[in-house]
Amino acid sequence: MTRSFRVKQDYIAKVKLAVQYKGYPRQQDLADDLGMSLATVSNFLNGKSVYNLNFQEIAEKLGFDWAEICETPNETSPKLRKPEVYIEREPYNFQYIEREPYESQCYEFLAKPGALIRIKAPEEMGKTTLLTRVLSRVNQQDYKTRTLSFELADCTILNDLRQFSRWFCASVAKKLELPNNLDDYWDDIFGCNSNTTAYFQDYLLPKIDSSLVLALDNVDRVFEHQAIADDFCRLLRGWYDLARRSDRNSAIWNKLRLIIAHSTEVYSALDVNHSPLSNVGFVIELAELTPEQVHNLAELHELNWQASQVNQLMAMVGGHPYLVKLTLDYICRQNMTLDYLLQIAPTEAGIFRDHLRKHLGTLKQHPELAAAFYEVAIATEPVQISSEQVFKLHSLGLVKLQGNQVTPRCNLYRQYFPERLGV
Repeated sequence: MTRSFRVKQDYIAKVKLAVQYKGYPRQQDLADDLGMSLATVSNFLNGKSVYNLNFQEIAEKLGFDWAEICETPNETSPKLRKPEVYIEREPYNFQYIEREPYESQCYEFLAKPGALIRIKAPEEMGKTTLLTRVLSRVNQQDYKTRTLSFELADCTILNDLRQFSRWFCASVAKKLELPNNLDDYWDDIFGCNSNTTAYFQDYLLPKIDSSLVLALDNVDRVFEHQAIADDFCRLLRGWYDLARRSDRNSAIWNKLRLIIAHSTEVYSALDVNHSPLSNVGFVIELAELTPEQVHNLAELHELNWQASQVNQLMAMVGGHPYLVKLTLDYICRQNMTLDYLLQIAPTEAGIFRDHLRKHLGTLKQHPELAAAFYEVAIATEPVQISSEQVFKLHSLGLVKLQGNQVTPRCNLYRQYFPERLGV
């Protein structure tokens, strides 16, 4: 199986331009955002081999369909079929650790006809990585697996339900390597959800000879656009219900398994009483890494850490996957010590500055939320605030729950935010 991909020569200039277009002044900024090494990002942008899972993540971050721009290192003909198989065992340098019990839960639930799984967590908690891992395993079985990231949809599509619905149908057809026959199945008199359902029920699903695991990533982008969010959520709810009916159409819908991954950070701008897709399917809410998992990740970075060093790191950032991995990457590749990194961690010179500034920007857009978190951050004991503020701060990943009270998620937040929110 293919372990690495590289960008096709025709796309190298385009991916380099996309770095600036996506708001990254330097390649290092993109690497930091992805939690990867600068060398990996540089290899990708210059058409050199990159491990396939890293390749997919970088491509989607830059807004590209990874299967369209990639080729395998030994590929000599552009007519070769695009790679679609995920490897089961990641290379050592990918530095993946198992996220149990989440992986086992996904495999168990996907065995059920018409399954729908929702993977949710704040940003940078490992949703896409878990999604890729799960697909790599089920792809070895009798499932056809495809991934559609809503990062690929631009704002003109996301602000118009008809255009979005047709884009969604056409994109899935393209992933399945089927012709776009939308016009044969689309009649505006029936509405977008009915047309989309008919396209899947009468065209796409009958064309495949096995069960389809369709992974929808970055679905939070849909939640941000009210013009399409409610109808799309109703569509997915409807499909989930169709698979559970005992009628002539339920068999075709039993072939479809959905995995929906979305960030909870968008909840901070939504009605607290209107949680998208609530009570639908099996929900996986990713938690932090455990001390054992952090220790294993340090070993994969070839660091001979003792429990005291794991505890020292987790005392600052908890088990936040991105912050932990970013720290380990810097220690390995930038020749920095843990003590020094933690000393400057809550400052603008620290390696977490982009992560912290992003949260700071969100809080400043919501003054009442900022005031509530300031109160939490300066307190020496757990604080009780309104249930709406608890919901939104927890969705942002800024607080931990202790009964009806909350505390800052980690000491990094406790040290960084009070000075900036109290001005």
